[in-house]
Amino acid sequence: MNPLVRWLKSMRYAYEGLQYALTTQPNMKFHFFASFAVLVSALFFRLPRTDILLLLLAITLVIVTELINTGIEKTVDLAMPERHPLAKIAKDTAAAAVLVTAVFAVAVGIAVFYGPVERWIRHREHPEVPLSIGSVWLYLTLVVLAVIVAETRFRNSDRLRPSLWMAVSVSVSMLITLKSGDTLVGLLAFGMSGMFLVMLYEKQSRSLPGLVFGGLIGAALTVLSYYLGR
Repeated sequence: MNPLVRWLKSMRYAYEGLQYALTTQPNMKFHFFASFAVLVSALFFRLPRTDILLLLLAITLVIVTELINTGIEKTVDLAMPERHPLAKIAKDTAAAAVLVTAVFAVAVGIAVFYGPVERWIRHREHPEVPLSIGSVWLYLTLVVLAVIVAETRFRNSDRLRPSLWMAVSVSVSMLITLKSGDTLVGLLAFGMSGMFLVMLYEKQSRSLPGLVFGGLIGAALTVLSYYLGR
């Protein structure tokens, strides 16, 4: 067989493997979405070449380990269709590799984006907007009503039906960030929302697009309402 033809076939098989993982593995879908958001943010903040290379390294490690994890899971299922303690150990260890690289990727993201985000926040105007209990309830009520309307609009689409809990969580995180004007406080607030997203995603109460859609509704309405109250 011609070496070029053999190489092209290998590339096609590799692409089919990536396509299979992206189609069937929810974690891979999440990794690809997060990678897209990170790269768009890197362009927005005009990160230097070194920081972009670090982000690409972290993204590559996460995706590669997820692919290896998928391969190990399918191999174990083929070799041991029934439940077995050793099969569980093999799958758990492979999943642990993904977890370690994901933690590394999060650490890289925080280290790379913390400075640019802080400078961006400090250069923006932060008007003193009084934030009372009444105004907080008003903002949250607007978010809840908007999500209810959106849920009725997408009631036939399980993928895009927004999550009310995610919308409220992101709204509260956004209010904390806007009121404090402190990058670290905002990072911690949205970190809690991120963990809440992972928890809801693991419970499969909503699809990932639905969770993200709910979060976007909460963030957009909160920012709009906050600055309209100036």
